Amino acid sequence: MEKQGNIDELDLQIITILLKDAKVPYKEIAKQLKVSLGTIHVRIKKMESLNIIKGFTLDANYYRLGFTITAFIGLIINGKLYEKVAEGLEKIEEIVELHHTTGKYHMFAKVVCEDPHALRGVLINKINNIEGVEKTETTISLSEVFDRPVKIK
Repeated sequence: MEKQGNIDELDLQIITILLKDAKVPYKEIAKQLKVSLGTIHVRIKKMESLNIIKGFTLDANYYRLGFTITAFIGLIINGKLYEKVAEGLEKIEEIVELHHTTGKYHMFAKVVCEDPHALRGVLINKINNIEGVEKTETTISLSEVFDRPVKIK
């Protein structure tokens, strides 16, 4: 695996711990890795500056918060309008992930909505109104089987 920036085994160990639980206190990471608390602070700041660590987020159960529909939308777009389409899609709050892809679709979006009616509104009134979106195909998730971080080492 080619590593980005000046990261070493200790950095990878820190990332592995944080991927499992981003709430682990720096003091606990230092204890687990048998290094000083200052070392952990310096290493994490370094990885943030290299954009290896992009931030710390909350992994919420959207279903329990009332968002009962997760859908994946494949988009076929006019390639000449890629930037315009991407900018338009970024403005749609229900789209939580957007990927530029190879294969049948040019882009793939993950959408989280309250219910089927809301998903219909996103498709018809938002996504399909963006200039350059030529076709969409939607797949609704029945359940998330698992979600896990990449194994670093």
